[in-house]
Amino acid sequence: MKPTTVEVTNSVIGPPSSVALTPDGRYAIVIETQGPRPSKLPDAKLSDLPLGRTITVVDLSDLDQPKVVQKIEGFDSPLSVSVNADGTLVAVVFKKTPQRKQPLLAMYRLQQGRLSEPFLPSIPGTETGDALVSAEFHPKKNVLGLVYSEHPRLSLVQVDATSKAVALSSWGDPVNLDIAPFLVRFTPDGRFAIVNAMLLGTDIRGTVSSIRLEQSTAADGIPHHLLVSRADTGVMPEGLAISPNQHWIATTNLERSAQPLDDPKQGFFSSVSLLRLDPQTGSIDRVGEFPFDGMLPESAVFDNTSRFLAVLCFAHFDRSKPNGSVDFWRLTGDFADPKRTELVKTDFSITVARGPQSMVIAR
Repeated sequence: MKPTTVEVTNSVIGPPSSVALTPDGRYAIVIETQGPRPSKLPDAKLSDLPLGRTITVVDLSDLDQPKVVQKIEGFDSPLSVSVNADGTLVAVVFKKTPQRKQPLLAMYRLQQGRLSEPFLPSIPGTETGDALVSAEFHPKKNVLGLVYSEHPRLSLVQVDATSKAVALSSWGDPVNLDIAPFLVRFTPDGRFAIVNAMLLGTDIRGTVSSIRLEQSTAADGIPHHLLVSRADTGVMPEGLAISPNQHWIATTNLERSAQPLDDPKQGFFSSVSLLRLDPQTGSIDRVGEFPFDGMLPESAVFDNTSRFLAVLCFAHFDRSKPNGSVDFWRLTGDFADPKRTELVKTDFSITVARGPQSMVIAR
């Protein structure tokens, strides 16, 4: 199977949340965290790359010939992009940069594949020194989940949009998170927010937390959200996926594969964590880690049956495989042991360019 491609400026730097689809699958919005390598510096290092600013809209109506329909300049180093449930609003998170004062979040209207000028609403509850790493729209409400990397917490805000303005208001109190939170994803029914955290600097496993939204409501109508469950993952879980049937969570774990090959910390493997999710209570149970021979797995997504998982692999330790890949895994069990669940890497894999980072599925 040969992928269809269209040239879009993007970057592998930052969380694996640099592409979002409109709910109808018609448009993809792609952000660029770092800019292209300067032509005069063929041996450029990461520090030589300019800050990215480009936001691109791609028309996917003809999958054989996708085409770029708009490019705009945002602010420095966009980190995360999300589209709301009716496809009319786009939220982009920008990295906090000490060099320039800029917004942490910008909102754009999306109409017929065109992004508007940015709206820069005030973010309720933002503290001095705060930095956002991720924003995700709720699947049912015009509510945005915001993940703060400094003073780690999940904040939920109501989005009120008119043709001339976008305003944000608190939707319940924030929920404290583990160190180095990365992504927020909502269960398809919108009852739970799931957040992964890497616990950087602690040199231990990462975590996944489950937060019950509107666990209770105060007399004044303000919702109260509650962290109901937490489970360990492998080391450095970057990617986060929830199955459509809401029974499974997967994280893609870098483990020590980001270390130089001659570093004694290099483990020469990455892994996928599989966790069982109770769709009624939000309880999470860790099934296990499933290692594989690959580097830097950035992203994962379940298929519509919830029985298969696609994992995006940045590169391979095997030098005969110089590119990246989309690898397919299968959830299976043991007929004689109903409690046993295994995640099996299949032989089916699609070769893509080295360094793939973000992946989404049109359902």
